[in-house]
Amino acid sequence: MTLNGKRAIVTGSNSGIGLGVAVELAKAGADVVLNSFTNDDSDHALAATLSAEYGVDVTYVQADMSKGRECRALIETAGGCDILVNNAGIQFVSPVEDFPEDRWDAIIAINLSSAFHTTAAALPAMREKGWGRIVNIASAHGLTASPYKSAYVAAKHGVIGLTKTIGLETAGQGVTCNAICPGYVLTPIVEKQIPDQMAVHNMSREDVIAKVMLQRQPSGEFATVEQMGGTAVFLCSDAAAQITGTSISVDGGWTAL
Repeated sequence: MTLNGKRAIVTGSNSGIGLGVAVELAKAGADVVLNSFTNDDSDHALAATLSAEYGVDVTYVQADMSKGRECRALIETAGGCDILVNNAGIQFVSPVEDFPEDRWDAIIAINLSSAFHTTAAALPAMREKGWGRIVNIASAHGLTASPYKSAYVAAKHGVIGLTKTIGLETAGQGVTCNAICPGYVLTPIVEKQIPDQMAVHNMSREDVIAKVMLQRQPSGEFATVEQMGGTAVFLCSDAAAQITGTSISVDGGWTAL
């Protein structure tokens, strides 16, 4: 499938799932705008590297997804987009009664409210063109829950609700909105957690992965960032033109339990 001539904005995309999605979109021919809250030389170098490797225009725009005005400014600075991937997210784990208020506010802002702000800014131009794709990176925790992750679970459930609403509001206008719900994905952040979990549980790497990290993922395998990107590319394709307002689980069977 080709996305030649389309511009994609991927929030939170200088590493992990966001970067994996950005790479697959670039491979498919889309020009890509990378984003994170940092503004380092390495961010711009990453954009230049991807541009040279895939022969598309890749730029980097700094924006703090915890601030609504910066979310909306990202869309304006990028010159609008045909494809919007709302991926930015953070996590914090704590019992409800001990959950810090600032962590709750930050998770809701970055994981949920940012998707509202970027979408609201991007939609008018998509409607005018009669074509647009909005892909929200939710989570298996948008469909089910785990203890001690109240803010994350609430935010990701909110992303699913937002996805459904936008799907209905844009139906028949050439614009679709869908969510991808990953389970455990082997990202650099997850990779860094493995040695800590080995020490905490006094387990081997293999046992930590199988018995702790992937205990709820029936496939017993991590999903990959390439699979997340491939799913996003599919949702941008003509084959997915009648898929809207729904979620696709890429979780090894987690939410089938």
